Amino acid sequence: MANHKSSIKRIRANAAKRLRNRYQAKTTRNAIKKLRSTTTKADAAALLTKVISMLDRLAKKNVIHKNKASNNKSKLTKFVNGLK
Repeated sequence: MANHKSSIKRIRANAAKRLRNRYQAKTTRNAIKKLRSTTTKADAAALLTKVISMLDRLAKKNVIHKNKASNNKSKLTKFVNGLK
């Protein structure tokens, strides 16, 4: 167990941040799955902007790596452009 008051506070803060990061990452993954399951281009294009925003936010906060976010955005954009 931590001895210093600041380290105890840091443990509490890290736990809260971990929960928030896990929630946001899981929400983003679910949004990506929802986007991949769409069949119409109009629906997919509307979802794509939201998903890209979510990925950028996760990358900015270092929840996911910036290259992973870029890779996902590229693949999803190609997917949406390939729909009819």
